[in-house]
Amino acid sequence: MAGRQRVDAWIRTPGHFDAVIDFDRAVRDPADPGRLLPARRAGDWLHLDPEGYRVLAEAVPERLFRHIS
Repeated sequence: MAGRQRVDAWIRTPGHFDAVIDFDRAVRDPADPGRLLPARRAGDWLHLDPEGYRVLAEAVPERLFRHIS
């Protein structure tokens, strides 16, 4: 988990990418950042329930779909 957190911190640091969709931040448990929100898990602590996938969809900024000319 520590390795994943280091990689996530690097990805979130400005300057590496044009945009980042932070799915981890959208569905992690603030009380235990290494796991999914209990209310959004499907039962196995690995997969999301349907509402969890809706939360992921809402985490995608609409501006990423706008045409840039």
